[in-house]
Amino acid sequence: MTGTKIIALDYEVAENTITNNDLARVMDTSDEWITTRTGIKERKIISGDLTSTDLGIKAAQKVVKRVQKKGFDPKLIDLILVACSAPEDIYPSVSCYIQKALEINCPCFDLRAACTGFIYSLNVAKAFIKSGIYKNILIVATDTTTKYTDWSDRSTCVLFGDGAGSAIICADNSENDDIIALELMTDGSVADYITLKAQRNASPLVEQKKTEIKPFINMKGREVYKFVMQLIPQKLEELLSKAGMTIDDIDYFVPHQSNQRMIDALAQRLKISNDKVISNIEKYGNMSAASIIVALREGIDNNKIKLPAKFLLSAFGAGMTAGNAVIKLDKDI
Repeated sequence: MTGTKIIALDYEVAENTITNNDLARVMDTSDEWITTRTGIKERKIISGDLTSTDLGIKAAQKVVKRVQKKGFDPKLIDLILVACSAPEDIYPSVSCYIQKALEINCPCFDLRAACTGFIYSLNVAKAFIKSGIYKNILIVATDTTTKYTDWSDRSTCVLFGDGAGSAIICADNSENDDIIALELMTDGSVADYITLKAQRNASPLVEQKKTEIKPFINMKGREVYKFVMQLIPQKLEELLSKAGMTIDDIDYFVPHQSNQRMIDALAQRLKISNDKVISNIEKYGNMSAASIIVALREGIDNNKIKLPAKFLLSAFGAGMTAGNAVIKLDKDI
């Protein structure tokens, strides 16, 4: 039985640091208002003509350099999978631009599952490797959500930051499996909880649209919170049981960095101690699909995470989509 090996992680974040006090100068808000409701103190925001592709390319280049130092030839990458829900173009896909930058001749495609994009990508990568179709997969999770934010809406614009994470997943000839267990969920009946409408135009020869489309993120915050708290804790416990584990077998809980209140509530429901919860939302905000990879890599680099270790990952986002995973990482990651 072919196993899956996570051989490297890396990330890139936007260049501008915007604090709560900075936002208070351009809108009716304050550091106290934002911090008490979200746990966010600052976020990284991309500027000018830079895009999700730009951050994704940098994150991809970093992880490729990391594996090259280990003697891995990046030309062996046979699939590039990009989780992006805030692309600059409808097509071509972000993955095509990343493939061009890396000069790797392989298939590539984008996957859109909003903030759950990395967990969905892990599932796709594992399935491809287990089936024998691909052996070495580059995952890039990149979103510049601030480009699609209504900066007059303080309930949403204070939440987001821009970043990209990257990972390389390879086939392992042993039965060792770094992606131990994984489960995806979708509930399209509540798809209106988080939306981002695209501008579009009708032919002048047909009936014109009757409603104005605002191409900004719209979020029903209270409904999202209820959705997460009603679904995720139970699903996490079910996933651990499926893996033959309990919460005591987990070294670290790494949730999607959406809101510190939500992170704290999930940890409390799981009865997992604060020292096992990895959170960096205070300085990055919600970086959508990139958030879990960035939290993992940064936690390892600053010694907050000690390896080898087992991790419980959890994400949720527009759709509504959700996904949980149990993974393990070795010291040489």
